[in-house]
Amino acid sequence: MKKFIDILIKLGSVDRRYIFVLVGLSVLIPLIWPINIPIRATQQSQNVFNAIEGLAPNSKVLVSFEYGPSTKPEIHPMSLALLRQLFENGLKVYATALWPDGLFMSADAFGTMESEYDLEYGVDYVNLGFRPGNEAVVKGIAADIPTLYTTDTRGIQITAIPMMKGIHDVKDFDFVFSLSAGYPGTKEWVQYACDPHNVPMSTGCTSIQVTEVIPYVEHGQVKGILAGMPGAAEYEKLVNHPGLATGMMAAQSFAHLVIVAFIIFGNITYFVQRKRDQKK
Repeated sequence: MKKFIDILIKLGSVDRRYIFVLVGLSVLIPLIWPINIPIRATQQSQNVFNAIEGLAPNSKVLVSFEYGPSTKPEIHPMSLALLRQLFENGLKVYATALWPDGLFMSADAFGTMESEYDLEYGVDYVNLGFRPGNEAVVKGIAADIPTLYTTDTRGIQITAIPMMKGIHDVKDFDFVFSLSAGYPGTKEWVQYACDPHNVPMSTGCTSIQVTEVIPYVEHGQVKGILAGMPGAAEYEKLVNHPGLATGMMAAQSFAHLVIVAFIIFGNITYFVQRKRDQKK
C-alpha cells in the first residue's frame, strides 16, 4: 500500500511541462488517428435521423448553409453526415446559403460528396448559392424561387436545370434542413417559411444557439435538433460514418481524462504530504 501511495505522490509531483505534453498528445492522437469511441445518440439527434429516414426516395430536400469558418468545427461535420444520409437514401438535394461564407461551406461539402458518391449535378443536387437579404431571402424562397434565383453557383440558368422543373416555392420541397450558426438561420426558416406553409424542417446548430431553438423543437415546429459538436458526432454514429466530430469528441474526452487524473494525483499528493509533515 505504501509503495502504491508513493507512486501516486510521484505522479502528483510530476513537472507541469510533462502534463502539458500529455494533454497535447491526448488531443492530437485521436485527431490524427480517429478513435471510434462509444457514442449514444440523444433522442433529439435520433428524431432528426428518423425524420430524414422517413422521406421517400426522390424526395426534395432544401439544405440551407448558414455558417462560416469560425463555426465550421461544430457544424460542418453534421453537414457532411446529413448529405451522406440524403444521397445514400436517393433524395434530391437543393442547397442555398443565407450567409456569404455559407457558399464556400456548401462548395466544400459537395466537393467531399462528389469524391464519395457518383453524383450528377443538376440531377442529384443543385447549389443555388448566396443571395443577400437575410429573412427577405427566406420569404422569397417561400413565395417565388425562380424570381429570387435566376442562376445557380455555376452560372447556369435555373430554367435549364432538370431538378428545378416544378420548383416554384418552399411548398415544393418535402423537407427543409437549416445548418445554422445564428442570424439569419433556423428561427427565420420557422417563422417565415416552414411553419406558415406547413413544410417539415429540422436543424443542426451551434451549442450556444440550442436554447433559442429548443422552444420550436418542443412545439413540434422543428423535428429534432443536432446540438453542436456532440450532435454532429452522434449523427456520424447514426449514419454509420465516424468522421471529424467523432475524432474531436474522442480528443476532448481523453484530454478531460488526463486533466482529471492529474487533479486527483495532485490532491492525493497534497493531503498525504501534509499528513506526513504533521507527523514529523
